[in-house]
Amino acid sequence: MKNVMRNAMRNLIQQAGERAELVSALLALTVYLTGLTLQLTGNGGAASLALFLAAYVFGGLFTLREAVATLRRGRFQVDFLMLVAAAGAAVIGRWEEGAVLLVLFSLGHALEEYAMGRARRSIEALGELAPRTALVRRTGGEPVEVPVEELVVGDTVLIRPHTRVPADGFVAAGRSSVDQSPITGESVPADKEPVPDPAAALADPAGVDAAARAYAGTVNGSGTLDVVVTRLHQDNTLARVVRMVQDAEERTSPTQRFTDRFQRVFVPGVLVLVAGLSAYGALSGEPFADTLYRAMAVLVAASPCALAIATPAAVLSAVGRAARGGVLVKGGAPLEEFGRLRTIAFDKTGTLTEGRPRLTEVETADGASREDLLHTAVAAQRLSDHPLAQAVVRDAPALLTGAGPAPAEAVNLRAVIGRGVSAEVDGETVHIGSLSYADTLPGVPVPAALRARTEALSSTGRTTMVVRRGDRWLGTLGLMDAPRAEAAATVAALRALGVTRTVMLSGDDQRVADAVGRTLGMDEVRGGLMPQDKVTEVTRLRRTARTAMIGDGVNDAPAMAGATVGVAMGAAGSAVALETADIALMSDDLRRLPFITGLSRRAARVIRQNLWLSLGIVAVLVPATALGMGIGPAVLVHEGSTLVVVANALRLLRHRDEA
Repeated sequence: MKNVMRNAMRNLIQQAGERAELVSALLALTVYLTGLTLQLTGNGGAASLALFLAAYVFGGLFTLREAVATLRRGRFQVDFLMLVAAAGAAVIGRWEEGAVLLVLFSLGHALEEYAMGRARRSIEALGELAPRTALVRRTGGEPVEVPVEELVVGDTVLIRPHTRVPADGFVAAGRSSVDQSPITGESVPADKEPVPDPAAALADPAGVDAAARAYAGTVNGSGTLDVVVTRLHQDNTLARVVRMVQDAEERTSPTQRFTDRFQRVFVPGVLVLVAGLSAYGALSGEPFADTLYRAMAVLVAASPCALAIATPAAVLSAVGRAARGGVLVKGGAPLEEFGRLRTIAFDKTGTLTEGRPRLTEVETADGASREDLLHTAVAAQRLSDHPLAQAVVRDAPALLTGAGPAPAEAVNLRAVIGRGVSAEVDGETVHIGSLSYADTLPGVPVPAALRARTEALSSTGRTTMVVRRGDRWLGTLGLMDAPRAEAAATVAALRALGVTRTVMLSGDDQRVADAVGRTLGMDEVRGGLMPQDKVTEVTRLRRTARTAMIGDGVNDAPAMAGATVGVAMGAAGSAVALETADIALMSDDLRRLPFITGLSRRAARVIRQNLWLSLGIVAVLVPATALGMGIGPAVLVHEGSTLVVVANALRLLRHRDEA
């Protein structure tokens, strides 16, 4: 009989695979209900006992395995308490009570594992986004289909319309729109265009513009692309994200560490309580069967099943939801900490701003035209490689009101480092530079009205350039690193979510930083900071409150490391950012920040709800069973609370992205 049962169990496990526990629990429920029916109809006897025994076997199989594994690690957990309670019921002949205990416990545990598996599958599904094969162009022939594992850096893969990109790389030929939402969470497809120099791009992949980058697992639109591979299959962005999300399960939150410590003390304490109740019953003359039954009922009631799963279920669901939204959260600790903090420090350049100067104002002098000013400035600045000069050349055409003549060609560019430039345009000398540079020029001084307007622009944080052609002052150009279009709305959304203090850290002049800070509604602005000064500022903020530092994850890495939680933007294109940040926004879209803030706050609420529910159930059930509640009702409430806790956590998988 034992050999038959053992072989049946082995076959069950082999055939059912990962669903073996649920199948075993359902078999336990079936044989238990059959035995109970026979007993209630008066046809029980040996048949009912055999069926209850079978329920013990099916219901206790996986419970026993878990208990042995934890005991080998020197720990007592819920599985052990349940087996002790079931064994106690058998000792006093209450086979049906012990059977219902193991049946409900195994069924609840199986459903809990199934639900948790759903959360894990939402994470594992990310790894299935990348295709398993790629069409490679080699030696100038027709594309050949090869497994993605065989791709090497430098291979050119053909991406046909409406197919997934098989590898990280850059676009060498073709134009299309690519849905990058699986990686970055962006809701709008990104337009892709080829790099100007494929050889240079392959030599420095990190310097490739975002408009030419391609990521494994993203979906091509209606165009055809040639993408040059820059990362091997196992090192692409998608593979790294999946590995890091899976590793995040191992990084426990402060609440989880507390519940683990609590259980290590609580479970032995429950055993001591049960022993005390048994001793009291024996000393008071109560029948042994009644004493042991009550002790086993208390044992069931005090088992902290829901408490054990309360935090991991919420963390796993939230991390999975964040990953699907283009945010990598490295475990429960940063998730929980981010859900609690009220202070956020931002790096300015490239985080709150676009990270490059733009021509934003054009002020003409009396008697000069806008077209003359811009055409002259473009002609002279076209010869310079300075970022401000390049911004003028790039942005000026959009600010011209009419077609007008094309800018003339300039010659003989001369630069005065840190002050300005001069060049020859149509035989006239053109000077472009700061007011201090203009004041050093011979001839007609800067008109008072133009000087006043220039100084007014400077006071608002603009970098100003005064333009003179021959003896005529044409006007002033104002440039600044413009805030991102979504930056002000993001700061407002964070405030609505409970962030009470926003601080901007910048290496720019304080006036420039103040101007940007006022535009965005920042509470505090710190300008003129070197990287080490940013670390000092973050340390100062942490002395009074939990603080997050938002940056690009590269030059801001020291300040991010010093914060309670470090958040990197645009991590999809930066391996350094993926490694250094606690939370990584895969895209450059600041709107991901309110999304993860709202999700982390909701996860923190769910964790608190689960903890209070699980502790409250134990607090009610222990005295109830001590006063006479049976094992059946106790285990029903006990397992029901566990399922409620898991279901509450799974709601995080459906968290809405308001952006």
